[in-house]
Parts: sequence; structure tokens; C-alpha cells
Amino acid sequence: MSVGELFILGFYGKSIPPWLKEFAARFGLGGVILFDYSCQTRQYDNNIASPAQVQSLCAEISALPSQPLVFIDQEGGLVRRLKDGLGFQPLPSAKDFNLLAPADKQAILAASYGELRRLGIRYNFAPAIDVDYNPDNPNIGRIKRSYSSDIDAVAANARLVDAAARQARIGLCLKHFPGIGGALVDSHLAFMDISDALRPEQEELFYTLAPDTHGDAVLVSHAIVRQWDARLPMTLSPVGIGRLRRRLPETLLITDDMQMQGLQMALGTRAASLQAIAAGMDMICIGNNLLDQEQEMAGLAAAVADAMKEGSLDQAAVQQSIARVRKRKLLLA
Repeated sequence: MSVGELFILGFYGKSIPPWLKEFAARFGLGGVILFDYSCQTRQYDNNIASPAQVQSLCAEISALPSQPLVFIDQEGGLVRRLKDGLGFQPLPSAKDFNLLAPADKQAILAASYGELRRLGIRYNFAPAIDVDYNPDNPNIGRIKRSYSSDIDAVAANARLVDAAARQARIGLCLKHFPGIGGALVDSHLAFMDISDALRPEQEELFYTLAPDTHGDAVLVSHAIVRQWDARLPMTLSPVGIGRLRRRLPETLLITDDMQMQGLQMALGTRAASLQAIAAGMDMICIGNNLLDQEQEMAGLAAAVADAMKEGSLDQAAVQQSIARVRKRKLLLA
């Protein structure tokens, strides 16, 4: 049973560490996520040094057993791991991008997504389709990650990104379900309660866009929506994920980073990851950047395999998740 297909893992350094090679050989591996900045060293000394080095690293990753997909956060502006100072294509923030002329938008996107494909990256955690309902939101509005407070403008920009990604054969992952533009706190630091901030049309935007977006994937946030589930954040909530799954039966559902502080304080990575898989998530993202838990990853995958054998994880549901991952690997090969 290739339970490693359920994981997107990060690691520190410019080459693949032995633990990750062993993980892929033993369990298979769904994907790897790359970062430029290391939260551990507090320096830009993580996975990314130059275009040639990234291309070589991606080739090394995709040659691992089960051909893992390489994921990156290349939204633009402050949230881009490939920076023009190191020779990568420039990419403005979503808010600044929204103000450009259509031809300029298309040229920027064509260059950026063509580069991702050449480098060997296969999935971008973008676009963020969170509507800018709260300009003072520390994780979205304040750092220009939303295209606009106008939902139609957000949708139009997302479709432009999709056209460029489709042309370059890059998968996109819409984020952050169910829409965190109205949040008051940073999800990296605490659970976000967006119960009063969530608008129906924002949730609906995910259902409208995802099936027509190349790669058909949605990143689920650790937000709490009390009217759906009074206790659990979306990534751990069978009710919340069930609501999403009913509308998007074949979309690939990926968690936000499982090392964010809200989850850590409540459960820790291992328990939260098992709960997310049980709740219906397809892929668990563990960046090993906010925390260094690299040596714990094999134990977590073994725990998932054991839970399936014991019946505390639904084997059929996990098999469906693995099938969704493998379908994307074929699509983006």
C-alpha cells in the first residue's frame, strides 16, 4: 500500500536528504514542496539557489520511486519562492497584478509558468482566490495576496492564471478554502475563526472554478466555520470536507501546512495528520520548515498504514485519494 502518495513533504537543503529517499522507497511519495526561506536558520538558505540548481533538484526528486510531484508557492509578490534576484522570472503580488493591462498580465504569466515547467515544478499552490474582504488581514489583505475586493475581478484573474498554467502544463491548487480574506488573525499563529466573515459567494467561487482549473486541486485552510463544525478546523472536519466533497467529487483536496501553530497547540503533526486523512483529505502537506520533524515522517506514514490495517482509516477512501494523486501525476508528467 503506497501510503506515501498521501504526503507532500518539505526538507532542508539543496539536495535530497537520505531520509526522504528512504521514505519514497518504502512508502512511495505524493509530492515535495520547495522553500527558499528556512524558518529554522532564519535565512534564505533552504532549497533554492539558482535556476540551474532548482532544475537539477527537481529532476532528482521526480526520479525518486513513484515520481513525486514538485510543488511550490509562487503566487507573486511576498509569496514567491523563486525570486528575480536569483535569476527567476518576476511576478508581482496579486493586488498589483490586478492593476496591469491584460496584455501585460498574459506576458508575465506566460513567462512565469513556462519557467515552472522548464524547472521541473509540476504544481503551483496558486492562485489565492480569497476575496479582499478585510484589507487589514495580516495573512492576505495586508500583504497584497488577494487580487481584489471585487469577487468578479478575483475570478477573472484566476482564469487568466489557469490559461497560462494549462498552456505550460502546470497544475494549480486554488486556495484557501473556504476563503480566508475576511479573517482577523494569521493562520500560521492561531486557528482562524471565519464564521462571521465567510460569505456564501466566496465559498461558491471554489466550486465554480476548481473543476475547470488545470490540475483540479483545492488547498483547505485550518479555518473554523462554527456553523458547519463548532469544534474542528476545516482540515480536520468530516463535516466541512464532506460539504466540499459533495460539490467537488473528484477534486484533489490538499491541507494547508500541518505544522501551523493552531494545529500544533491542539494536536501536533502526527495526530492532526491522521485525523485529516480520516476526515477525507487527499494529501497532507508537511513543510518541515515551521518545525523540523524530518525524522518523524517515516513513523507517521507507518502509523497511517497501521490505521488502515486496523480499520480506523477507511481503506476504500484512502485508495480513492491515492488514485486522485496518481491521476495528477499522469496529467502533469
